[in-house]
Amino acid sequence: MGEIRWKIGDEIFDLGSCGWIMGILNVTPDSFSDGGRFFNAEKAVEHGRKMIAEGANIIDIGGESTRPGAEPVDEAEEKRRVIPVIEELARQGDALISIDTSKAGVAEAALKAGAKIVNDVSGGRGDAAMWAVAAEYHSGYILMHMQGTPPTMQLAPRYADVVSEVADFFRQQSERAIESGVDCMTLAFDPGIGFGKTLEHNLSLLRNLKRLRVPGRPLVVGVSRKAFLGKISGNNGSVEQRLFPTVGFTSLLRFGGANVLRVHDVRPNLEALRVADALRRAT
Repeated sequence: MGEIRWKIGDEIFDLGSCGWIMGILNVTPDSFSDGGRFFNAEKAVEHGRKMIAEGANIIDIGGESTRPGAEPVDEAEEKRRVIPVIEELARQGDALISIDTSKAGVAEAALKAGAKIVNDVSGGRGDAAMWAVAAEYHSGYILMHMQGTPPTMQLAPRYADVVSEVADFFRQQSERAIESGVDCMTLAFDPGIGFGKTLEHNLSLLRNLKRLRVPGRPLVVGVSRKAFLGKISGNNGSVEQRLFPTVGFTSLLRFGGANVLRVHDVRPNLEALRVADALRRAT
C-alpha cells in the first residue's frame, strides 16, 4: 500500500493504511452545493459538529466560494465569516480543522484560532506570503491545481496532456514551497477536479492518480456533488441527487490512490471508504 505520512503541527499521521474523510463546511451565501445553508455561524457550527459526530477526520471551513464564476471576497469579510466557526469547532477537538483559503492573512488568523491545515486552491500562487505562514505555524498544507481563477476557469480549459501538466505543477510548486521553508512532510496535493477542467480532463486525472503522486505525499481528491457526476450518471437533477455517484467514486478513488476524500455527506462516504480499505487490506 505504500507509506504515506502527513505531518500536521506536532503530529504525524499514517494515511497509507486508512483513508480519511474531509467534511466540507461552506460559510458562504453562494457556494454551488449548499450556498447560504450554513452562512449563519451558529448553523455552521451545528453542521460542523454533525460531521464530526459522523466520523469526519477533517472539517474544511471556507468563507469564499470557489465555484465557477464566483466573485472574490475581501480578506476582512472572509475572516468575519470563518474565524468564529473555527474557534468554536476547534474547542471540540475531535477533528482537525482546515481553512480553505488562498489568502495568507486569512490562513494566519485561522491557524491562530485553532485550524491545523491550510487548503490553498491557488496552489501557492494566490498570495506570496502563504508559504511563510504555513512554515511558521507548521500547518498541514494542501496544494491544489487550478487553471485560471474561479470567475474564468471553466470558460475554455485546455491542456496538451492534463495528467502530465498537473503532475509537473505539483513537482514545481512543492520545490518552491520547500525552498520557502515549508516542511515537505506537511505537504499534500489535490488535482483540483472541476477547477479549470472539462469532463474529459476530470476523468483522465481520476483514472491516473498514481501518476500524480509526489512520492510519499498524500493525495486529496474532491468530486462531491460536482456537475460532471450528473453528466456521467445520467442524473442531471439537484446537487443532492449526486450523492450516489459521489459515494461510488469514494471507493473507486481510494483504490486508485486517494488518501483524503473531500465530501459534503460524511456518513455514507465514510462507509464507502471503510469498505474500500477493508478490501485493500484483504489477503
